[in-house]
Amino acid sequence: MKFEELQESALKLNDLYEKLAIKLHGRAWTTEELALGFVGDIGDLAKLIQANAGIRHIDECQSKLGHELSDCLWSVIVLASKCGIDLEAEFSRNIKEITKHVSKELGT
Repeated sequence: MKFEELQESALKLNDLYEKLAIKLHGRAWTTEELALGFVGDIGDLAKLIQANAGIRHIDECQSKLGHELSDCLWSVIVLASKCGIDLEAEFSRNIKEITKHVSKELGT
């Protein structure tokens, strides 16, 4: 799946979540609430990374790890969109800059 397709599917799911939140609670989550949810997902991800490294035990760690990484990617895509960030362009620019910096440090 290309990034554009990932983004489109993530934003469609967000639209569904917003409709459900409005139905259940009278309003959609704010960007701040989405960010707090993302922080919770990162905490879950950290525990799964520990389990994957053998530091803690979590049943079905590998499948849960994939799920949590996907949740985190969804959050990043949705937050970028809501904040008006062209994530694909920023990622590309950032990777080029960091690659240049690290290559320079390595003398290559």
